[in-house]
Formats: sequence, C-alpha cells, structure tokens
Amino acid sequence: MARVRTIQRGGSRFYVHPEKPEIKHPGVTSVVAMLPKPFLMHWAAKMTAELAVDSLPFVEQMAERDRQGAVDYLKGASRRYTKVRADVGSRAHDLFERMVRGERVGHVHPDLEPYRDGFADFLKAVNPRLERAEDVAWSDSHEYAGSFDAVLTVWLDSDGKPTPDRSGTPLLLMADWKTSRDTYPDVALQMSAYAHADRIIAPDGTSEPMPEFDGAAVLHITPDGWAFKPVRIDDGVFAFFLALRRVFNWDRQESKTVIGRAIAKSTEKLITGTQRRALR
Repeated sequence: MARVRTIQRGGSRFYVHPEKPEIKHPGVTSVVAMLPKPFLMHWAAKMTAELAVDSLPFVEQMAERDRQGAVDYLKGASRRYTKVRADVGSRAHDLFERMVRGERVGHVHPDLEPYRDGFADFLKAVNPRLERAEDVAWSDSHEYAGSFDAVLTVWLDSDGKPTPDRSGTPLLLMADWKTSRDTYPDVALQMSAYAHADRIIAPDGTSEPMPEFDGAAVLHITPDGWAFKPVRIDDGVFAFFLALRRVFNWDRQESKTVIGRAIAKSTEKLITGTQRRALR
C-alpha cells in the first residue's frame, strides 16, 4: 500500500491520503497554530532589540553599506533562533526514536549529548515498552492528520509512579517528546487530536483502528534535565482542538469567500491635459 505523503500549502502542512490523493487533511500542528499567541509578538520584538543592542557597532557598519541588509538582519533575529532550535529538536527527536527502539547510540554531536544522556536516564527510570513510533494518526471523521512521537506502555504503582521492574499496573499512553524551554498547554490539544483520531497508518500504508488510551504524557527534556508529565486528552480538551479545526477552515477557506466584488466605487480621478503633457 502507498504511504502517507505530506505537502506544504500556504505555510501549513497537509497529509495526503495514501489511496485517494485528492484528499488532503491539515496537520495537527498546523491546526493548533490557529491558537492566538500574542506573546510571540513581544518575544520577537525583544529578540530584535537585544540583537541590535548587543551588536550595535556591527549593525552600524552594515547600515552604512546596506541599510536594507541591516534591517533584514535585525528583522530575522527571531526566525534564525527558531530555526536553530527546530534543527536541534528534529535531531533530538531522531535520536530519541532510535533509542526507544532499542538501538545503541554511541557518539553524537556535542549539542546532542545532554539529550542522549537524559533520554537514556528516562528509559532506565521508567522502562516503557514501545508500541508504536512516528506513525500517522488519521481522522476521517474530523479531517485532520499528524505524526505522533510514540505510543508507550508504562507500569505505574498505586501512587502513579513508574515501576521500572514493570510490577505496577500497565497503562497505554500517547507520548510526546518536547525539547523546548518549557512545556506549554497546547501540547494537550496536539496529543488529544492524535488520541481521538480514527486510525493509525503505518509507514507501509497499512491501517488499523486507534486504540483506547489510558492517558497521555509528555517527556520534557532539556540539557539541564528531564521530566515525564501527565497530560489531559479527554473529550473536553479534544473539543477545543475541534474548535481550532473549524477556525482553520475559516482561515484557509471561508474567509476568502465572504467579501464580494464592489458593486459601486469611486470614479477614476480626472487627469487634465496639463498632467498628461507632463507625463510625456
């Protein structure tokens, strides 16, 4: 069977149906991106201001030679930072997948060493069993899709703490790895969407129903340490994701249809003969 492909349209990722390429569903992260994040504007302004102050002589010299180049350099501060962090996150996710699958990982780039060591410590302390990794969650009912990090079985004691000897109660969890500075509430929207999808599609295109989950958890891992945190993915949380799914339709489809052609407008400004002669 055909595998699920992804394409980019208008800055959003879409997943292409493996058997019906005319069907394209928006990615979960693109839907969650509809959530207002006004703090990003202030953060981007702060990044630009800090760069300008910290590199003032360099910026002055650049501006003397190329004013627009200096503007673009400062304007791109937050974008460059985000790209660097995204690159580190992507490489760390690749590392985590190989490790959770049981692959022995030796030498890695120095930037990834703390992530490797932290994830190895997590595997030892929790000792999860990997059920699925990096497969596609596909919703026929609500028309979205997305690649989740992992489905794990974790054993917990009566206090909800992991039992690495697997003596506790086994629970099936939707799991996510985060390497950002902190864990943010929208991870619950993301994980609830995965867990409430209709089915899982494997890399070879085979499909099976999405299982019933006992819960979800996010592994927040940074160079300073790690924490495995439970995440709500109940129907209430999922309802908020579905609201954003409707907002996505508004943003990408309906908003482009609500304003029609002008049925009346001002007449063209009269151009005098003197003005025409001046244009010759």
